[in-house]
Amino acid sequence: MSTQNLLVELLVEELPPKALRNLGRAFAAALADSLKAQGLASPDAVVTDYASPRRLGVHIAAVAAQAADKAVSQKLMPVAVGLDGSGNATPALLKKLQSLGADASAVSGLHKRMDGKAEALFFDSMVRGASLLEGLQKALAEAIAKLPIPKVMQYQLASDCELPGWSTVSFVRPAHGLVALHGGEVVPVTALGLSAGNSTQGHRFEARVSPVVVAHADAYEKTLADDGAVIASFDRRRNEIARQLQAAAAALGAQPVDDDALLDEVTGLVERPTVMVCSFDAEFLEVPQECLILTMKANQKYFPLLDASGKLSNRFLIVSNINPADPGAVVGGNERVVRPRLADAQFFFNQDRKRTLESRVDGLSKVVYHNQLGTQGDRMQRVCQIASAIGIQLGGAALAEPASLAARLAKTDLLTDMVGEFPELQGTMGGYYARHDGLSVEVAEAIEDHYKPRFAGDALPRSDVGLVVALADKLETLVGMFGIGNLPTGDKDPFALRRHALGVIRMLVEKDLPLTLADLLRDANPAFGTRITDATVALADFIYDRLSGSLREQGYSAQEVEAVLALRPQRLGEVPKRLLAVRAFAALPESPALAAANKRIANILKKADDVDAHVSTGLLQEDAEKALYAAMQTTLPKAQALFDAGDYTASLQALAVLRVPVDAFFDGVMVNAEQLDVRLNRLGLLKTLHLAMNRVADLSKLAA
Repeated sequence: MSTQNLLVELLVEELPPKALRNLGRAFAAALADSLKAQGLASPDAVVTDYASPRRLGVHIAAVAAQAADKAVSQKLMPVAVGLDGSGNATPALLKKLQSLGADASAVSGLHKRMDGKAEALFFDSMVRGASLLEGLQKALAEAIAKLPIPKVMQYQLASDCELPGWSTVSFVRPAHGLVALHGGEVVPVTALGLSAGNSTQGHRFEARVSPVVVAHADAYEKTLADDGAVIASFDRRRNEIARQLQAAAAALGAQPVDDDALLDEVTGLVERPTVMVCSFDAEFLEVPQECLILTMKANQKYFPLLDASGKLSNRFLIVSNINPADPGAVVGGNERVVRPRLADAQFFFNQDRKRTLESRVDGLSKVVYHNQLGTQGDRMQRVCQIASAIGIQLGGAALAEPASLAARLAKTDLLTDMVGEFPELQGTMGGYYARHDGLSVEVAEAIEDHYKPRFAGDALPRSDVGLVVALADKLETLVGMFGIGNLPTGDKDPFALRRHALGVIRMLVEKDLPLTLADLLRDANPAFGTRITDATVALADFIYDRLSGSLREQGYSAQEVEAVLALRPQRLGEVPKRLLAVRAFAALPESPALAAANKRIANILKKADDVDAHVSTGLLQEDAEKALYAAMQTTLPKAQALFDAGDYTASLQALAVLRVPVDAFFDGVMVNAEQLDVRLNRLGLLKTLHLAMNRVADLSKLAA
């Protein structure tokens, strides 16, 4: 069957830039999947997606003009319903066949097959394969319906403007053109009130011709580039912008701020990117660079430039959608636009410094945090109390006092003009204002760092004071929200409790803090008084669940993670060492047998009443149990000493010598002996062994 490459393009008004990449990929994938499902394209057909501010497109290789016919076997009804006692067709069967375009002569060709517990009649037929026109029409409708549109628009077709409410179309943006080419032939499909053709529009200002005629599906990208001055591919356009940014920055001895989200958004704003260099007055560099960078990126979509030391320069890069012979007007216009933005940031910074952070503390009591948990002032007091308790545990009063001060002032920058304008700068501005107020470096850094880690891979607080305040802040949120039953559900987590839990985990693990999770959660509860109920158990489960997921993402196996976390280790900083010990133990040849024995012991002990881990040597009768006890007497103290020293790997490996006596015990000893004292003694022997084997991890989880 002959095939040709297929090209489909929807020409629309400017699409939302942040959603453009996903829209392009979704449109291409849905259309291609539908054609593949209909047999018009092979399962491994090469699919190329296109997405620019004004178009969504897809190129699919080797699409057939007609799908192959398919043999279909259709269940009709149970034999008892379709045939009477003489084997003749019932009226119900004849009516069913008629609905399928068959007559009574088809009865003799029906097949009987078991369907569950009953025998059924099946009708075999050949179904004509879909034509490309039929299949593409269906695929277009499905692709448009499945688009992940952030917000749908409704508009009327141009031909119906005089008839309000007539032929209303719903789509992400008004559509103005449709191209559908199978090789060089137009496929006459329709969509969104448009009929397909072979012409589209290029760049609004720089297209060489209008309309742009696409002669062949394979010529689309080149024709659009040559005649339309448009780079249709999102990825190629993104790469071109990145290349130009790097080249322009290198010529200035600088480096553009690395921001993939901004690069994606700008790629969604331009069809023919041209990078230009602009500048602003150097006096604005007195403002913290975070403020200037944020306003340039968020408000203007500019790329600030950093010098070799990471300091902001007064030059920045813009990505223009035009390429004029004289860029002066474009550069000058952007420089005029950015100045008021920077002046606003400068004004906010100067105004905020007229008041100390301490003078803003009382204002926190006027800001509602949560209707069940009070104001930001109430929250601040709770964080101070929790931070003080953690500080005492980690470093006594010398740590608790600065931590309490930092916790008291950490949220005051929420009341500043700068954070009011740029909420993303909370914490950062608090650090700047704390330094201006003459506070110590450790307090200023703790205020700045107390939101860290803000996201996966973010740095941890730089100092012990910062760690204490960050832990206290996240624990206050977790304990409070769990205490009022405000838990994350599905993909909804408005208070970022999952992120807060991972932040607590990272600080405890990566800093190996000598704090137990149970103590942290227990000590945080009193700060809330009667506002909450105790949800310590549920919160601990939530944190261990987050830890489990994080460890699996780091490459540990589900068995390894389950073995370690089954014991609920309270010092989370020990978890990595325990995991490495389990991995090393699992590599030993004795591991499978000991893990299986451990699982067997656990099952035996579950069926017994409370068993005392005690062994009376006088009740040891069989040679195998005596040999096991003797081996335990030698091995267990050594393993315990290594465990106490924190050498978990060596502790587990020391147990490997028990494989032979354990196997011999189960081969030659009846645990549930009829004599009660002998039975209890053997259970005590197993309980002693079980406790010793599972100090580092629950080894039974390693059993196949």
